[in-house]
Amino acid sequence: MTQGLVIVFWLALCALQDMRQRQIANVLTLGAGLLALAYLLWVGVTWIGAPASDGGWAFALALLLGLPGYALGRFGAGDVKLLAALGLATHTEYLLWSLIGSAVAMSVWVVMRQGLSARVAHHSDQASRKQPFAPYLLTGFIACWLWIH
Repeated sequence: MTQGLVIVFWLALCALQDMRQRQIANVLTLGAGLLALAYLLWVGVTWIGAPASDGGWAFALALLLGLPGYALGRFGAGDVKLLAALGLATHTEYLLWSLIGSAVAMSVWVVMRQGLSARVAHHSDQASRKQPFAPYLLTGFIACWLWIH
């Protein structure tokens, strides 16, 4: 249970920075990924207790799903590193359900945003055209974590 809270706290820091700066610092993504990898290699399980092989598969899946989005300009490099670190810290089920949850959260936000006045929507478009991904991933992870536990 505590491990999940640490991941929620980490994702919240990433989400906050992504919303404010439209990027995530390498300290938060690569640092967490390296810590998750060191823990996985030292203890033999992921941060949440899954077998090391599950963390490895989740890492590979994160890259498989994230890199095409980066190549197409849909994801930033920080988003791909965030997914990879999440994969190393958890396992494929958490990664996939977090991504599904993030897609649902993003869809809900788009529908809600369409209901806003044109003036408010136009104003927020001027701030940045890049949509922050980390807040949606945080939402998806929390939903997954609450569902599994």
